[in-house]
Amino acid sequence: MAILKVARLGHPVLRKVAERVDPASIPTPAVQRLIDDLIETMREYDGAGLAATQVHTLKQIAVVEVLGNPRYPDAPAVPLMVLVNPIVTPLTDEMEEGWEGCLSVPDMRGMVPRFTSVRLQCLDREGQTVDVIAKDFFARVCQHETDHLNGMVYLDRMRNLSTLSYVAEWNKHWLGLREQDD
Repeated sequence: MAILKVARLGHPVLRKVAERVDPASIPTPAVQRLIDDLIETMREYDGAGLAATQVHTLKQIAVVEVLGNPRYPDAPAVPLMVLVNPIVTPLTDEMEEGWEGCLSVPDMRGMVPRFTSVRLQCLDREGQTVDVIAKDFFARVCQHETDHLNGMVYLDRMRNLSTLSYVAEWNKHWLGLREQDD
């Protein structure tokens, strides 16, 4: 396993749409190694998720996990999930503004509207079908990571850029508002 280099905002790879993964290729050593490297990189940088496009790989693969993460001390637990070819479908019109950050937009936070309940359909690392309902923080993380696989970053979803803040300023001026970031 390896810690991979994370692309930062401005790198063209973050604006590209990732290619679907052939399900027959999921058990191959190359895909399994990429999944392991995504997990290790996400954990190294205390991310709640990481998409393959963020590590310069145009494949529809992302990982999510929030378990005792120091960046999200109040976030509900999200067990490790591998998302291959994820499709996120809103289950409600209700959206909630919440704080997000991103490993590709380091040291920044902003308020982003997200659907509060979504259906997540994908394959796992064994190629098995996953079909779950994600709510609240888990729904936010799923939407954030699938956006990456579709060439978007959270800044594209922000309605009010005046909330975009460096973490140091956010800690001084915004902390106390509910934090939900990735």
